[in-house]
Amino acid sequence: MKFQLLLGSLFSQIKGRHWWLSILLWIALVAPAQASVILRVAIERGVNQVRVGSSTTATVKDSVGRTLGQLPAMNAFYAQAVPGGVALDKWQSGLFWIEPAGKGFVYIGDRWYRGRTLVVPTEKGLTAVNWVDLEEYLYSVIGGEMDAKWPQEALKAQAIAARTYALYEREKQRNSNPIYDLGASPDRWQIYKGVSSESPGTYTAVDATAGQVLTYKNKIILSVFHACSGGHTENVEDVWGNALPYLRAVQDYDQNIRECNWVKTFSPAEISSRISGVGNVKDMIPEAFSPFRSVKALKILGDKGTKMLQGEDVRTALRLKSTRFNVSKGADGSFILQGLGYGHGLGMSQWGAYNLAQRGANHLQILGHYYRGVSLTPIQAK
Repeated sequence: MKFQLLLGSLFSQIKGRHWWLSILLWIALVAPAQASVILRVAIERGVNQVRVGSSTTATVKDSVGRTLGQLPAMNAFYAQAVPGGVALDKWQSGLFWIEPAGKGFVYIGDRWYRGRTLVVPTEKGLTAVNWVDLEEYLYSVIGGEMDAKWPQEALKAQAIAARTYALYEREKQRNSNPIYDLGASPDRWQIYKGVSSESPGTYTAVDATAGQVLTYKNKIILSVFHACSGGHTENVEDVWGNALPYLRAVQDYDQNIRECNWVKTFSPAEISSRISGVGNVKDMIPEAFSPFRSVKALKILGDKGTKMLQGEDVRTALRLKSTRFNVSKGADGSFILQGLGYGHGLGMSQWGAYNLAQRGANHLQILGHYYRGVSLTPIQAK
């Protein structure tokens, strides 16, 4: 499906804040009533302009819920930040809703999504939010997080974990973020690519587990997951500092996965470019380990200073697959890191779930293995 692009002039990024408190009121006035659980997923954040459209004729509404007109199907428009709000085609308003007719999809940035679009000004520009039914959101997430051809029991486990995580984030954001519940980028949230990652396999897994979440003492858990741990997951306090009774280290079943066995070589200059304040790097020394040999603290020694990386910073600062590695030196002075795992090592290992499903475990057994002492509970819409 090809868009015809209708380009408007680029307005300056909005800088004022006097209208900010009224955004909550605008959203409350024009948000349609819903019986199902609706997620607010930020697709674009803090941009000067964002491309929007619809696969069917779409109704455009302003900040007080008034219908301004329609956007023709299969055309793209640029919503742009202007003083006091947003400009879209021939209209200006404090914000815009774009609601497709029938079963139409909306277009945001460069992808198609289910649901509707809210374009709202924020302090740093525009944010485009996809308001989407939770179960339809999961149709996409499962295909983004796992191969849709994997065993259904692994996909069902992923569906429940992803649904639980989304609602955990939704609860957490309700009191602090008036615009969205979570984003779409995999570095912080779940992978959400819109309809492009949906498939019959994801529909089946989501529908078979509809409305089911994981709870601990009647509270939704932080159901994090990762690609693979390399043989053993971690206790959460050894990675993020705060203990949680359900994120406990368990034996894993992903040692046979090629992506979980890695080697990365750094020159001293490469490390210096990523770790500021140490100068020319002379040595890298793991200072503390988890009980399962993941590096909890890594000392970087340079001719201008020393820096200690701790917890997740060990992985993110050096852009490593995991923190479970050994350090050795090459003959040329390089540092060779040989590691296991891919991700933070907490909660469910996706490759572990795959292997357990291949061995005959069902999705409840998989979830019960990785999240200790939890219950399967129907969601309570709020």
